[in-house]
Amino acid sequence: MYSTNYHRPSSVEEAVALFGKGSDPKYLAGGHTLLPVMKQRLAGPSDVIDIARIPGLIGIEASADALTIKAATTYYDIMHNADVKRTIPAIAYLTSVLGDPAVRYRGTIGGSVATNDPAADYPAAVLALNATVKTNKREIPADQFFNGLFMTALEDNEIITAISFPIPEKAGYAKMRNPASRFALTAVFVARLKSGEIRVAATGASQNGVMRVGVIEDALKANWSAAALDNVKVSDDGLMADIHGSSDYRANLIRVMAQRAVDAAG
Repeated sequence: MYSTNYHRPSSVEEAVALFGKGSDPKYLAGGHTLLPVMKQRLAGPSDVIDIARIPGLIGIEASADALTIKAATTYYDIMHNADVKRTIPAIAYLTSVLGDPAVRYRGTIGGSVATNDPAADYPAAVLALNATVKTNKREIPADQFFNGLFMTALEDNEIITAISFPIPEKAGYAKMRNPASRFALTAVFVARLKSGEIRVAATGASQNGVMRVGVIEDALKANWSAAALDNVKVSDDGLMADIHGSSDYRANLIRVMAQRAVDAAG
């Protein structure tokens, strides 16, 4: 690893100020993306600003209409939180199949969403539930947040502070895990919002990262059931192909995982 300056600010304002002083600064949350690329010398930030222990970025709040999870809340705390289990149990389940215990104790929801890894779990929940990503500068709707592989709408020195999820009528998540990395080979989050809108998001499949799956949304609008997807054909255009599976295989996995997610949602 290259030499770097490590900072642990106590507030978002202090973190922003430290970022502004660095020549090539990076924020650190859970560290599951930044630290590996630093170890491989693919990144050498002048300053690492650890925002994981800022009190204002930790916590979970629930109202009648929304579940708000602050950015530095760990996967472990999300998975075991009573409000999460009560309002959107699909998020608690998603977290339980994310990584392993070591990852869940350290990883944060804000770090996962900000990185937008193409096989990460939380972006699928954010997109399917039409969540709002809150930052120190603004609020960004899910449909405008994810811009492609490892890309988001975040600007320089913009920090995710919380994510607000509308509480749906029904939601479910199903994941085919890579047995080594525990990342999603392909996973699907389905949601029926209180407005009646059906939203379906897949992760681990597209070359451009998390994606909505319109053909499955259309089928579920007509009939909310796993059987409604029996004859749905998902296009493999733009899907990933690697040693773990072809694009056609992933296209079929999207359909199968969507069926399992609908069954889980009820």
